[in-house]
Amino acid sequence: MKETLRRIISGRPLLFTLFALTLPLVTPKIRGADEIEYFAHLRSFVFDGDLDFENEYRRFHARDPRGLAGFKATFLDRREPTNRPLNFAPIGTALLWAPFYLTTHAGVMLARAFGSTIAADGLSRPYIAAVCYASALYGFLGLLCIHASLRRFARAEEPEASWSVAALWLATPVLYYMTIAPGFSHAGSLFCVALLLHLWLDTRVRRDASLGRYAILGAIGGLTGMVREQDLFFLVVPGLDIVWQALRERRLGRGSCRALTMLLAAVIAFTPQLFAYHAINGSFWPSKHVARKMSFHCPHFFEVLFDPAHGLFFWSPILLVAAVALLARMTRFREKVVVLLAIGVLMQVWLNGSVESWSQAGAFGARRFVGSTAVFAWGLAHAWIAISRRFGRGVMLATSLVFVWWNLSLMVQFGLRIMDRQRLDWPRVAINQFIEVPPRIARTTFLFFTDRERIVREAR
Repeated sequence: MKETLRRIISGRPLLFTLFALTLPLVTPKIRGADEIEYFAHLRSFVFDGDLDFENEYRRFHARDPRGLAGFKATFLDRREPTNRPLNFAPIGTALLWAPFYLTTHAGVMLARAFGSTIAADGLSRPYIAAVCYASALYGFLGLLCIHASLRRFARAEEPEASWSVAALWLATPVLYYMTIAPGFSHAGSLFCVALLLHLWLDTRVRRDASLGRYAILGAIGGLTGMVREQDLFFLVVPGLDIVWQALRERRLGRGSCRALTMLLAAVIAFTPQLFAYHAINGSFWPSKHVARKMSFHCPHFFEVLFDPAHGLFFWSPILLVAAVALLARMTRFREKVVVLLAIGVLMQVWLNGSVESWSQAGAFGARRFVGSTAVFAWGLAHAWIAISRRFGRGVMLATSLVFVWWNLSLMVQFGLRIMDRQRLDWPRVAINQFIEVPPRIARTTFLFFTDRERIVREAR
């Protein structure tokens, strides 16, 4: 009996149970600028056969003219040299959504043949729901991939492996962007990065891995970059590994072939994005409106981590535990895997610290680090194992729940607008966690499942 219970509350059964419990939280809505940009790629290509987003933007703006006034000023009223509306989003998220979107379209057409009045315009509720639930599924598949990597390559035992994944899921913005705001690219980013790193780890343990495996690795890296351009830099991790192994084994020729194969495959896979850039802004590079926001000397390197109002570790303190444990493990891991993973995260810190909008004000949490979840998992698993061995698994579970409570309470504050949504306002935000959030949980939960729009109205 005890063994059966242990299996239920750990491993994949735990993760599948959590997915089932969080699935009702998925909110099938496309609201903000970023979400509209990602969705417009898909709808425009499927229904119009182009990447001109004029009609999609106007349809979304007409639904909420007041709330999307800023969106209109930025994306409809301004034009690229091609005279098309701006769209800063890459196309990868639309590609991930496409199978679900097209299947839904076929279902809508079939329903209309039997008398349904659902609009088959690519913008009605079934289409929106399809992409939102697709994001939740991709995020979950990414979490399963992370769990598999911890078990196989980090040699993490249960329940530490699954509890690490569950904690990162529920105690960071991962939960928010898999459920409340699935129209963003972050769930897809988590999936692609987790898959890329898992395939790399699997490839590196194969002594005679074929060039085909490196081609697949590069292709997934190209797709990862199309979901979020910054995630393309995770290819640095397998790239450095190839160089390191070639130098250690003194087989530079083989290493060069592997690296070039991976790079060529990544370029080929990323090529559709280059043509999308050209169709939208007339060049094979991101819009000049994006490029001018980058300062590659990274003036905000430490702020994206430690700024009290916007920093990663203040929004999600569990990631500080993971980062410290990752640094501690770097000195013990002979194969240098953790060092390479840490370099991947440092690349993300550098990129995020180079962006003019580094603070991500107005977003929930440090969302640009969601793709790095697969790396933080290695550190957190190491921390949970150490805590379990020294203090017992009860302490590990209690610690996890404290971090989960912090994140869930922040989500309530953010949703009900009882915090400054542009920043963490100390000590107000901490006081609200104890004073304002608990009395509102019951009603908020009730309205969430009965009338979600009323939550927004009452918050205003």
